[in-house]
Amino acid sequence: MGINDKPLIGISSCLLGQEVRYDGGHKHNRYITQTLGEHFEFVSWCPEIAIGLPVPRPPIRLVDDGDGIRVRGVDNPAEDYTARLTGYGKAVAQEMDRLSGYILKKDSPSCGMERVKVYRGTRVEKDGQGAFAREIMSTHPNLPFEEEGRLMDPGLRENFIERVFAFHRWQTMVAVGLSASSLVDFHTRHKFFLLAHDETTYRRLGRLVAEAGRGDLESLAAEYLSQFMAGLRHLATPRKHVNVLMHIMGFFKAHLDAGDKAELLEVIDAHRRGEVPVIVPITLINHHLRKYPSEYVKGQVYLEPHPRELKLRSHI
Repeated sequence: MGINDKPLIGISSCLLGQEVRYDGGHKHNRYITQTLGEHFEFVSWCPEIAIGLPVPRPPIRLVDDGDGIRVRGVDNPAEDYTARLTGYGKAVAQEMDRLSGYILKKDSPSCGMERVKVYRGTRVEKDGQGAFAREIMSTHPNLPFEEEGRLMDPGLRENFIERVFAFHRWQTMVAVGLSASSLVDFHTRHKFFLLAHDETTYRRLGRLVAEAGRGDLESLAAEYLSQFMAGLRHLATPRKHVNVLMHIMGFFKAHLDAGDKAELLEVIDAHRRGEVPVIVPITLINHHLRKYPSEYVKGQVYLEPHPRELKLRSHI
């Protein structure tokens, strides 16, 4: 499997500006196409067009008929599109091995990731999932998925993009050739990155990697990836960042004079208090690492897990 230099991202076609919506319009998202487009490549799908629905077309919605959730026409509830949308989802899921992530259209009865309206008689509850989205997400549980609306939240945006680049690094490693040593190296480089997300996963994967070379490597790698990607779904927080920053500081603090040490500790604590973004202590740490280099710390993905041009660590 060849891997792109840039992560390849699946996406709902309307988010790229394609006029495929039921009303003949689109939902072009310029952050996705202009900002993320500098770092990602996109491949798009519109399941409603793919199953033969026209543009424009009567709207559809999720309906709970007592036997399950169906996709039905709003104007003509007798029209049932469930089988066609799920069938198309199954087909597309077989074409997604090269993807490093997927951005879905929120609220869509076909593409919505979560909290899609479900009509239950006179009640409407936002607890549904698009029929197409459900199929591709269940087939690829390790793949990073997100909705364009949630990308407007700085924390969720950073988490998704972190997961995309982490998954892409994994794909690149496997494409070059999976081995016990490459798995150990991957884990070693991601230790602090994992710790910033979930300490339990960090410790569990450390024990798992210790088994590399002793059994079925393919099975071990599959279990590693599953736990790795699940752990990264936990959001990094100031408290977790402080823990990692203090660990990193331990590699060179003996070289710092009292003033430099006090300055770094104060900046780290300022991040803990929510006064400065994490990029501030990381920038100061990088300054000290240039003077007092550590090959182990230099190799840590945590220091730059995604392109700095995205400025994802500038929010508080």
